[in-house]
Amino acid sequence: MATVDTQRSTQVMTGADIVVQSLVDHGVEVVFAYPGGASMPLHQSLTKVRDRLRTILPRHEQGGAFAAQGVARSTGKPGVVMATSGPGATNLVTAIADAKLDSIPLIAITGQVPTPVMGSDAFQETPIVEVCRSITKHHYLVTRVEDVARVMKEAFYVATTGRPGPVLIDMPKDVQLDSCEVDWDVPMNLPGYRVTKPLAQPEQIRQIAAAIKHAKRPIIYCGGGVVAAEGAAALRELIEKTGIPTTMTIMGLGLLPNEHPLSLDMLGMHGAAYANYAVRDCDLLLALGVRFDDRVTGKLAEFAKHAKVIHVDIDASELNKNKIAHIPVCSDVRYALEELNKIVEAPQIDQWVQHCQELKAKFPFKYDEQFDGILQQHAIRELSNLTRDRDTYITVGVGQHQMWAAQFYQFREPRHWLSSSGLGTMGFGLPAAMGVQAAHPDALVIDIDGDGSFQMNIQELATLRCEKLPVKVLLLNNQHLGMVVQWEDRFMGSNRAHTYLGPIDHEEASGTGVRQPHAYVRERYPDFVQIAKGYGCAAATISKKSELRPALQEMIDYPGPFVLDVAVPYQEHVLPMIPSGLTVDDMILE
Repeated sequence: MATVDTQRSTQVMTGADIVVQSLVDHGVEVVFAYPGGASMPLHQSLTKVRDRLRTILPRHEQGGAFAAQGVARSTGKPGVVMATSGPGATNLVTAIADAKLDSIPLIAITGQVPTPVMGSDAFQETPIVEVCRSITKHHYLVTRVEDVARVMKEAFYVATTGRPGPVLIDMPKDVQLDSCEVDWDVPMNLPGYRVTKPLAQPEQIRQIAAAIKHAKRPIIYCGGGVVAAEGAAALRELIEKTGIPTTMTIMGLGLLPNEHPLSLDMLGMHGAAYANYAVRDCDLLLALGVRFDDRVTGKLAEFAKHAKVIHVDIDASELNKNKIAHIPVCSDVRYALEELNKIVEAPQIDQWVQHCQELKAKFPFKYDEQFDGILQQHAIRELSNLTRDRDTYITVGVGQHQMWAAQFYQFREPRHWLSSSGLGTMGFGLPAAMGVQAAHPDALVIDIDGDGSFQMNIQELATLRCEKLPVKVLLLNNQHLGMVVQWEDRFMGSNRAHTYLGPIDHEEASGTGVRQPHAYVRERYPDFVQIAKGYGCAAATISKKSELRPALQEMIDYPGPFVLDVAVPYQEHVLPMIPSGLTVDDMILE
């Protein structure tokens, strides 16, 4: 059997060796892989390239897939995860769907039972391609070893071109073991896939420039598509040239530094009141790399209803899908911005900019700074202050802590904020941080998490310890599913319907019908410090405001993985809030 690194001419290699060599050739530096019976040949091949490709064993396949997303989201390069057939493959499904909704380039490689027994309900057989058909950008069931090199080339191409997304490659075990002479220059065969990058036409660029020049109340609304296009520099140039106030989606945070005078921070359901008011009142909405998500727009017919809408996106299917655009432009966003910057003229909008800044001063993100305990917002703001001069990456789970992190952490660059935004997957934060740390070994990587989300992939603490990945966890522990509790308080009379995470006979498990601001649970369960130490990680717990800054500094300075368990109240609410399906005029501020 030829080894993976034999001469390229007239190579005879196994299917597994072709897969692994393809990963090396595509510049993959780390793969997250959990072995099983149907994927063992792939793992044997991975051992042959230890000097060129790091293999990290997660403790759950979903953890491995989110770690691969951590690589992809923080670098822009495709992340790679491997799992075995059946339950190993199905454990990837949530992370694949997550990557699809957030347009993340992910290569998911699954083992499959041998082709002769496929369809016979063989042990650990699942038709994973059929399961994932609607949540992948593309998918393959490889039945011939001669097709492996072509499939691998196509998978990386599809995942990274156009609108990025996940590609699934299902590899039967006999195909992994079979051998063939490899043609590394085999042409791709992608009928129907548009391989040319769409570029805005000169007339479209002139139309956008004219709309900007004549606008009196323009707003730039930018999102993850600008990040994916590596368009931050061009966006910032446009903002400087035009002076247009700019708001970002949760996927777009970091495109413009929060402290920039023209930054209106995040918009949407839990976005800044000033951003939402400005969008309501604008006469030109320049939407760049966004999809008019319902958590941004609320009641769609009322969103920016007085504005002329310009929508630039690389995916033609997003144009006029949710919001009808007056000027829809299918284009690579960075190209469109660079072309626009060549001719754009600044509009006369001094009064509008002053109005937006007055809104920002009138409706800031705020919390009870006099509270003598630790509020979630305060903990995040202190962390932001302590890490402002470091190369810091922040990941989050999903829930209240996610929204507070988006509100109170000050981001300065794209790809330093990782959030499961479209699918909203609890359990994302810890394994995503694991992937970021593997890709950026010298950076400070912090998972800001809630106790509900943290427990969903808590087993990855073992991976951090064994792989020497010094991820920090700021655990905002309120003993509840905080976002659901908030909705119970606001819309369901504070009736607690299975949102308390402690012992079920505890009095806190029943609702009082009365909101109690800053309420704590008296018995804290489980003991996260002992759990973290059991996994070999350092840990500490705090509850007093005076303890916060020293504890954060200790966490930051510790050379290995560290969990800081912070007791926070369970009835604190994320504000502002636009109730689902309503408008900015229904926004809850207090």
